[in-house]
Amino acid sequence: MAISGGGLITPHRMGNFDLDHRVVLAPMTRARSYNGLPQPQAVIYYSQRASHGGLLIAEATGVSDTSLGFPDTPGIWTKDQVDAWKPIVDAVHAKGAVFFCQIWHCGRASSYSYLPNGVAPVSSTDKGIKPGIFGGHFSSPRPLQADEIPGIVNDFRLAARNAIAAGFDGVEIHGANGYLIDQFLKDGVNERMDEYGGSLENRCRFALEIVEAVTNEIGPDRVGIRLSPFSDYLEATDSDPEALGVHMAKALNKYNILYLHVVAPWISSTWEEVATPYSLVPIRNTFKGTFISAGGYNRDNGNKAVQEGDTDLVAFGRLFLANPDLPKRFELNAPLNVPRTDSFYIPDPVVGYTDYPFLDAIGA
Repeated sequence: MAISGGGLITPHRMGNFDLDHRVVLAPMTRARSYNGLPQPQAVIYYSQRASHGGLLIAEATGVSDTSLGFPDTPGIWTKDQVDAWKPIVDAVHAKGAVFFCQIWHCGRASSYSYLPNGVAPVSSTDKGIKPGIFGGHFSSPRPLQADEIPGIVNDFRLAARNAIAAGFDGVEIHGANGYLIDQFLKDGVNERMDEYGGSLENRCRFALEIVEAVTNEIGPDRVGIRLSPFSDYLEATDSDPEALGVHMAKALNKYNILYLHVVAPWISSTWEEVATPYSLVPIRNTFKGTFISAGGYNRDNGNKAVQEGDTDLVAFGRLFLANPDLPKRFELNAPLNVPRTDSFYIPDPVVGYTDYPFLDAIGA
């Protein structure tokens, strides 16, 4: 892809990966993976959004049978799941793109219906999520015992190993959006009095143990993590989100991981823009690796963020969902398809999934 005018359509060296542009496919749950298995239509979906030298992050992918919390989401803890991911990864690589798998545990954002033998969801806490949040009903969680935590850490380690076996270039640890890791990080959820609660260092311990295990398993040059310290998603809030973000960025530097991916403070749990006194800049300035920003960006403010040095890469969700050739459209400043929100999570293998038109198809 030609470089034009700086900003998003310029190259970036991310560790061992040479990216041709800075437009990242954000991880997005699409609810089209049945029985924990990504389906053949995902080959089309992801390869449509792959471009030479582009970075794609796969949808949140469960690390164990007790990690799930939403219908028809994929996993990567079994051989069948690994095998199902392989043709999808191969199709993305055939387009010359870099592909990371986001590994995920829902924690208390789950219910008995998703878990084996009706076991309770686990969390840092026994506090549940109010009914109706994100349109769901979540079962009351039980707090993980300290001696159970190494087992969860090991689930992430094995998921990372399996992701590499499936051909992914690396993994993104999902530490954001109110899921299990975030439930430990945030003091609005975590009221523990043991070594995993209380102080900022203790609340970050679980996340960093996972980072250490995953980097030891597959190498730090294949590891990223997503955080949302400012978010109130799934009722996970913190009293000092900037301190949390900066502390994590500093701690992550010790592991030399590839990238840090952070959700912007101006995005609410409904993904609408809100007024905020916070900025990503202190976290960006602390972290030494590649920094990815996410949060309702468009072409103009994405270009501005890159040009002003506020980020290295920008992750796009809904715009990339609706525009499979988004980097090209940004390069040409072409019109964009509008996302159809009513088909984000339906089971249809085509509608709202692989049927968004390319520029070429509409004569642009």
